[in-house]
Amino acid sequence: MHSYDVFTQYERNHWKLTDIDFSAVDKDKVKPEYVTIAKSAVMGESNVIAAVHGFLNEFVDDYDFSTFAVVWGNQEVQHHYMFKAWLDAIGEKVDDAAVAAMRAPYAPGITPSATLATNIISELTVNHIYRRVASAVDEPVLNTLLLNASRDEAGHAREFIHYCKERLLRHPEETASVLETLYVYTSDKRIKHPVGIFKSELTELEDHETIDTAFELFLERIADADELLELQGKIRKVFGTIVDMDLSSNGKVRRALAEVIAA
Repeated sequence: MHSYDVFTQYERNHWKLTDIDFSAVDKDKVKPEYVTIAKSAVMGESNVIAAVHGFLNEFVDDYDFSTFAVVWGNQEVQHHYMFKAWLDAIGEKVDDAAVAAMRAPYAPGITPSATLATNIISELTVNHIYRRVASAVDEPVLNTLLLNASRDEAGHAREFIHYCKERLLRHPEETASVLETLYVYTSDKRIKHPVGIFKSELTELEDHETIDTAFELFLERIADADELLELQGKIRKVFGTIVDMDLSSNGKVRRALAEVIAA
């Protein structure tokens, strides 16, 4: 099983939260936007429980992927708690009621392949954002956490890509749903993430930071002028390798979707 290889690799190489010295946080270098980013990250990463629950419901016939989902979930919980620990170190708190409101499992996607596609987009997006935000953060502990998380998300994307390819080999009829998902998430002039799409209307999140808060801050204060387009192009390129089609523009994604449906 592929999940066994992933598990053993993580066991050998993965960093530990207990290795982070949170007493070393340099409070003099903490800026208000860092607090906003960390609180937004806590909220975004808290969705791991809903996601794992959803995966286990939707992939009840796939032991290998379900096992990976549990391994993945452990690392995402680690991300949730590392940002919480950093906030604790500077005397900032996140509303537990807001976190608890994220608990409900995600509903199944249009197809299981579409669900995997959604998570590929999620991981590629957060990998990019964490890495770029780290380059703008002066506080050393938060910088380390962001870089650790970015590397983890890159690894997660790689595994979701693997499982999506394997799924499409067994179920090529789900290709259209993958292309449709790609278009939905990369056709707007904003960063779209499943947590924002499916959880943003919760009343418990009113007046509280969400993952979209961090994305908006990133685009306003950190991102280069064309960075959103570059990120979306990167995501389309990855999907092109998954379905072996030219998806280098939104127009080409639409044409590919039409071809797949016609076939």
